[in-house]
Amino acid sequence: MKDASRPQTVQEGAAADQSAGPQPVASETVLAGQVVTAVRQIAVHYGLWLAEAAHQFGPEAAVAMEAKVGAAYLPLLTRRIERALGLAADVPTVLAGLGRERLEGLLGALAVSWLAADGVWFREVEDARGMHDAKRVNDTCWSRLGRLEAVWARQALERPGADGLAVLRAALGMRLAGRVNAWDIVEDGPQGFVLRMVRCRVQSSRARQGLPPYPCVSGGTVEFNAFAAGIDPAIRVDCVSCPPEVTREDCACAWRFTLPASGA
Repeated sequence: MKDASRPQTVQEGAAADQSAGPQPVASETVLAGQVVTAVRQIAVHYGLWLAEAAHQFGPEAAVAMEAKVGAAYLPLLTRRIERALGLAADVPTVLAGLGRERLEGLLGALAVSWLAADGVWFREVEDARGMHDAKRVNDTCWSRLGRLEAVWARQALERPGADGLAVLRAALGMRLAGRVNAWDIVEDGPQGFVLRMVRCRVQSSRARQGLPPYPCVSGGTVEFNAFAAGIDPAIRVDCVSCPPEVTREDCACAWRFTLPASGA
């Protein structure tokens, strides 16, 4: 009889499970599904930590924490994957070995899948709670993502401080959205420029379905303001054209970024 006062060890627990009789062996298909589910659960749990940190401590503190967490966690994750799969090299080297064409294709697939997840979430909240609540959740998520993307871009560019419009131009090209939508930058003078979203995947999809343009001006406003502020708090963002406030027909939407002379 087991000593109830002594904690059961992992090894003892495993032995007890084995003594209970043979356990069912999962098929490769079942295991593959469990792998996919594990990735999903990791992503959800990671996001919950980030969201709660932002709620408890504010977005600035949460972004700083996530930067350190990501730097510490990703090497742990990749090393465990390398050992589990018996890879001959580390994950970044294995990915690099895919070649430029397949890597571009993989990045494109991931970017489109990221946007698809956003759309599926929006439709689910809209169906369950209505358009108002869906837009409210949507705008909050995009504001938080915008700030995070700015921090990640600054880190990649090795520009930790507020660096103005030149860094903003470079950072805009590093966003996942840049791989999904066709866009360009139109110079607008020494203190600013206009970003045109020439073709928007979401709006193009709605047009193919015979639906009116999605009124995304509120989402774009919080998204671009958060991203620009994450690069340099002095940068100002103004909507030039965005449904339902459409003022030009040569693009899906357009946004002006300016840096006042006093902040240059």
